[in-house]
Formats: sequence, C-alpha cells, structure tokens
Amino acid sequence: MLPGLTREEILRYSRHLLIPEVGLEGQRKLKGSSALVIGTGGLGSPVALYLAAAGVGRIGLVDYDVVDSSNLQRQVIHGTNGIGKLKVESARDRMLDLNPDIEVEVYNEPFTSENAMRIAKDYDVIIDGTDNFPTRYLTNDVSVFLGKPNIYGSIFRFDGQVSVFYAKEGPCYRCLFPEPPPPGLVPSCAEGGVLGVLPGTIGTLQATEALKVLLGIGDPLIGKLLLYNALDMSFDFVKLKKNPKCRVCGPNADIKELIDYEEFCGVPGHDHEEGSAGTGWDITASELYERVKTNHLKLLDVREPHELEISKLPNAVNIPLGQLAGRLAELDSAEDMVVFCKGGTRSARALELLVSAGFKKVKNLKGGINAWAKDVDMNLPVY
Repeated sequence: MLPGLTREEILRYSRHLLIPEVGLEGQRKLKGSSALVIGTGGLGSPVALYLAAAGVGRIGLVDYDVVDSSNLQRQVIHGTNGIGKLKVESARDRMLDLNPDIEVEVYNEPFTSENAMRIAKDYDVIIDGTDNFPTRYLTNDVSVFLGKPNIYGSIFRFDGQVSVFYAKEGPCYRCLFPEPPPPGLVPSCAEGGVLGVLPGTIGTLQATEALKVLLGIGDPLIGKLLLYNALDMSFDFVKLKKNPKCRVCGPNADIKELIDYEEFCGVPGHDHEEGSAGTGWDITASELYERVKTNHLKLLDVREPHELEISKLPNAVNIPLGQLAGRLAELDSAEDMVVFCKGGTRSARALELLVSAGFKKVKNLKGGINAWAKDVDMNLPVY
C-alpha cells in the first residue's frame, strides 16, 4: 500500500499534484520509493538535491571523501562551511534542510565488490554519479545482478552523457562498452577539468530519468544514449542495442558475480589527487628540494601548456604527456630526471613510458607541483 501525504506534504508538493501524469497517486508513489546515489560530487549533488525536493522517500548516499574548496565550483550540494566535513554528512544535512520529510541513509565507505550488493539491494533505482571506470563497471554489474535500473551519467570538460541501462528492458553499460579504455587514455576531471555548470545539467537530467522510472511515466532513455555539448548547446541521441555477446546480461553471460574491477580496468577505483609511481620510483617535494640544492637534475613538466600560467617550477622543461612518446629524442637518458604534473598521476604514467624506453635515472614527484606548493614554496597556488 502506498503511503499517504500529510497536509504539509500536500502543500509542499502541490505543483506535482497539479500534473496529471504525477498527481496524488504519483506523489505517494515517490514517497514510497527509494534511490541510491553513488557519489556526492558534481553529478551526485544535483541528483540528490532534486530527488530530495521531489519527495523520493528514501535516498541513499555512497561516498567516502571530504569536502574540499576545489569541489565547490561544481558540487553545489556542499558549501564553504562544510569544508573538511564528510561529503555524505554535508549532503545529508543540505537535503534534510531542503526536505525534512524524507529519509537519507549514508554510507561513508568506498563502493566495492565486497559491499555493493549489500548497499544496493534494497533500493529501487541506482544512480551512477561516479568519476572512474572501475566503479562504473561495478555499478553496472550490481544493477544487472539485482535487476535494477542504472541511471548513468558522465562528464568531461564541456561534454556529458546520460542513459538508463536496464538489462530487463534494454542494454546495459557493458553492451555499449564491453572493455574499459586503456589506462591513462581518458583523463579524469581532476586532470582535464570540467565546466562547473556541466554536472548540473547532466545530473539534473539523471534526476529526471530517475523520477520518470520511479513514476512509470514518459519515455526513459532505455536503449538511447544522450550526448550533450555545452559549447554549442547541442543534444544528440544514439540508439543502443542489447549486445547478444554481453558477458553480464547476454544469454551466454559468463560473469555471474562481482569481480576485481580495479584489475579489470587497470586503474584505481577512485580519483587520486596525489598520484604515486610506486615504491622506489617516487620522490617527495621535500626530498626534491634538498636534491636540487646540491645536484643537477632535469625537471620534466608533463602538464598542458595552459597549466603553466597557474604555476611552474624554474628551469623545468615542458613536454605534455600526450606528446612525450614522440619527443623522447629531446631528452638525455643519462641525466637524473624528475617528472612532475599537477598531482602526480600523469607524471607516473610518463615515468612508465620513460622507463620502457630505457630511461633508468628517473623519479616521479609524488603529489606533483601541488605538493611542492604545499610543502616547499607556499607562494605557489594549489589548484
């Protein structure tokens, strides 16, 4: 039986009640429904806010990060007063301030193969607000195994995508992308940036699709991929078909349980602001500071040229990571070299390339130039 609405709720949701496709019964349906939002960042912010405002009765939030000032350019559910606070708690407080009549459950933990089924099993829809491939494939597989719709969204710079992957009625994410891209091919938002309003647009579209699915109205994006570009304000649609060879939802699927998604994708399951090349290959900012005082070192900056306008190190040579393979002849493999980028992730990949090309006397600046700005030269900005 659907829950009833109080007098206060009837007033709160009156604009919904006036829509024939929603009405009193639809609003009661939303009150009795549930949604799991994986990630409370750029995409999760508008999703969580609009589902809370719409009156979805129980909303789960999965995240294990804390609010940072660099988040506030796009993660609008958080505020300056929340810096340093757990994201799930910051988001829950804002949602309950917006609508105290809903229930918000928080999971301050990474979404992993060990806990995903336990967390997701009691929700009606699963909403993908993630920013990495391992969690994206994990979210898809959990949704398929539990028979739940997966409201998908992704963003990068000015571009976004939205779809509803629901294996019972159409393709799943693996039907479209059977294999992840090679590690390092697709930059993260931390590396490539994102227009602040873009996750607002894509997240709001995800919230729209979630409400349509929960209400059983309209034409959800099942079997369709929406492509959005903010620069030319274009919306395009690509028709998707179920892949009969899909390893998860196809008739001969051979993946029957959750796997190691970090191993499958070859990258970590979360976005590392402080990248590492591993034991023996890293050098800290403090260690580098001591070495440059007494030793001649080649400093190789693999960031993009426009990043040099923000911060740079004296005498560093700039070869962007994407150009490095074609410009190895400009470097001397006999020189002691330290490679750096913004946070250490791109430079770790550059180090792998250099070592494979025969460079042995090379180190990765752990934490990148941001670590240098925090630990050595406080006059440099952190970005």
